[in-house]
Amino acid sequence: MAVVSRPVVTDLTVCVFSPTVSPSTYELDPRIWHRIEKDLYLNTSQQSAWLYVALANEEELADGDLVVMDIKVGDPPPNPSSGHSWESRPGGIWVLRSKFSGMVDQAVTEVDVLFGIDAVDPRPQWALMPSSLRLDGQPKVPAARLSVLHGRAKPRPHARAALRVREDGIFKIVQISDTHMVTGVGVCKDAIDAHGNYLPESEADPLTVDFIASVLDVEKPDLVILTGDQLHHDIPDSKSALFKVVAPIIERSIPFAAVFGNHDSEGTHALSCTEQMTILQNLPFSLCEPGPEHVDGIGNFCLQVLAAAPSQCPLSTLYFLDSHGEIPSNIRNPDYDSIKQSQIDWFSETSQAYRSTREKDDNNDNRFHLSLAFFHIPLPEFGDSHLSIRNGHRREPTESPSFNSHFYDALVKEGISALGCGHDHVNDFCALLPPQKTRQDGDKTPYPGPWLCHGGGTGFGAYCSYGGVRFHRRARVWELDTSTGSLKTWKRVEYAMDRVDELVLVESGAVVNAREDDEDMD
Repeated sequence: MAVVSRPVVTDLTVCVFSPTVSPSTYELDPRIWHRIEKDLYLNTSQQSAWLYVALANEEELADGDLVVMDIKVGDPPPNPSSGHSWESRPGGIWVLRSKFSGMVDQAVTEVDVLFGIDAVDPRPQWALMPSSLRLDGQPKVPAARLSVLHGRAKPRPHARAALRVREDGIFKIVQISDTHMVTGVGVCKDAIDAHGNYLPESEADPLTVDFIASVLDVEKPDLVILTGDQLHHDIPDSKSALFKVVAPIIERSIPFAAVFGNHDSEGTHALSCTEQMTILQNLPFSLCEPGPEHVDGIGNFCLQVLAAAPSQCPLSTLYFLDSHGEIPSNIRNPDYDSIKQSQIDWFSETSQAYRSTREKDDNNDNRFHLSLAFFHIPLPEFGDSHLSIRNGHRREPTESPSFNSHFYDALVKEGISALGCGHDHVNDFCALLPPQKTRQDGDKTPYPGPWLCHGGGTGFGAYCSYGGVRFHRRARVWELDTSTGSLKTWKRVEYAMDRVDELVLVESGAVVNAREDDEDMD
């Protein structure tokens, strides 16, 4: 068996480069030193500063070699009773090193940098330093903070716990959309109080975290779904912002899944969706997946919700798709890419395969199977002039692709009950296309759905106003009752003590079609 190379931190330092000094002056041996690829000034200064970590493979360390046992930032820590002294490093860093004993459980094995006084690190066994590095940066720039891992992080399990309904057949989802987190606390420019009075500018991201936490504490969901634009555009450090979104979910041990929006990877220093997906996949309680390589986009995957243990009977399927981002266009500004044919094919083939398996399963005595789909940018059908809004409001024009790839028809054909999206922050309606509308293929069979539902904006750093009118932040809740084949939804809204706009979408496995003479509530 091949020996696995496992690094241990032997030292660390900070190097500051001025515009007039070549980095080669401070050249460190790349065989030993690893540079954390984050400018500690967040690219806001003519100077740049980098954290360098010296690494050695555990298998190559001798008994007398020094390894880092602890790291502090700030005032000099007291000398430990062992007689080993703390060593000073630039940026206010203190390291405690001792001779390698053959065990790495207590040694520092990884060091990372996060930014902002509101930074958090939800990774197990990682400890975020409370004090920031002491650098001569601009006061408004989120300060750099070290996060440290002692020992070996537990590997991601090959098999994750299955999603299951509760004993009473209920499965509850909280949909959180458009959190628009930034590096640092951000600015909320359009908040209002409980009575609609305008509030002054305030720190945005702490408000978003508190609102998410309050919704999760009230609803206690079985799953949280993030429907895109978790991050604001053009932020200098994606990881710091992403961790803030998922931290209140992980703290409550709630499984979560996510799709990306048009802003998540937008900006010079933003991490790509592929890199963000890797981060998400390795977090506790994450069910996120990048999806098949042959399918366009990142994050096309599905999850099945099973009956209560020990049954393996699937009662619901949840589909997640990448709705891509903005594209150049002479037709509409802004305009967005459409769901690709490879995604439609993947969805249809997956849905049909699951249905075939259920039909062949002799133990599958479940009468109903409800399926939902989630992505960020609404389909063109959300802006259809015949759309009948049954609940909630359209407060801004729908921003959707100008080109219709007719994914909606595939959703209809596969019997999807509802589609949840984000993107339009102050739209929070649930709607149906009218029964008389003809499908693209000429079939005049009445539409059995799906319901088209906006989640509404959750983030305080994102816009939540239109036409000079401000609105409260909100999140959508979905509740499946698999014992009766029903689906209902409601919203949790700032300051509201009760559910808002509760609506039954499905009864006995069939989409509820309200009165055909209902008028569009635009």
